Amino acid sequence: MFDFSSNHAGTNHRLWTFFVWTSGILVFAIFGLIAGDVVWRGIGQINLTFLTDSPTRSGRAGGIFPILISTLGILGLCLGTAIPLSLATAIYLHEFSRKNGASARLIDRSLDVLAGVPSIVFGLFGNAFFAVTLELGFSLLSGGLTLACMALPLMIRSTQQGLRAVPDSFRLTAASLGLSRTSTIFRILLPAALPGILTGIILGIGRALAETAALLFTSGYVTRMPESLFDSGRTLSIHIYDLAMNVPGGESNAYGTALVLMILIVAINVTAGLLARMLLGRHIRLSFHQTRSLS
Repeated sequence: MFDFSSNHAGTNHRLWTFFVWTSGILVFAIFGLIAGDVVWRGIGQINLTFLTDSPTRSGRAGGIFPILISTLGILGLCLGTAIPLSLATAIYLHEFSRKNGASARLIDRSLDVLAGVPSIVFGLFGNAFFAVTLELGFSLLSGGLTLACMALPLMIRSTQQGLRAVPDSFRLTAASLGLSRTSTIFRILLPAALPGILTGIILGIGRALAETAALLFTSGYVTRMPESLFDSGRTLSIHIYDLAMNVPGGESNAYGTALVLMILIVAINVTAGLLARMLLGRHIRLSFHQTRSLS
């Protein structure tokens, strides 16, 4: 007799294996096509002058140094605001609030709504609240705070998932050893949840660096070097948009700027990954030594 159930299971396994491999190869191929096109068209523009000079002739010539500084400044403001708020909110939701409590449900629903709000709406809000109501004007500060509002849902959810992945035995062991709630969170839970936290930070960085619509209403459009956080500044994404859509003959510098942006994103991702492995390995070694000393 033939074992048809075994044959059927083997066929399903091969089909799923084929589907998974095909999906992975397709995703890699899409990335390769996009990255290859940007590298092919933009590599000729990358040189020391392009990275250290100011743009001239509406961006057709010159470099991107003031734009790069504005981008890093806005990104720093975004992360400096969003990281503490996202950590505090995720810790409250997962460690302190009741799972089905009214406050937790309200915050969860708010995060779901914020995650689906279009970036142009964040831009209008940032312009009305930060630029007009708080009188910050078109500035790096307005742009950074607006991007922080956009990045918060991603970073909070990723931190929650990281905390959820930490086994409850960690909490029970810490409680049995007499550690306070604060010590347990900062010395045990957050280091163990570091991969999820860094994933949220990387996603937030990706959204911040790629944002255009919201920054048009908040950080401004000028290409000069910002002298303070209250000065207006153009980011790399806005510069790419302007060169590609509004400046005849600006395509080559647009591709060069796009390549710089892509290299910056890859460098941040690689650095964050290395930092996560280093800190997680240090936490594991420290936990091992503490366990040995207690035993």
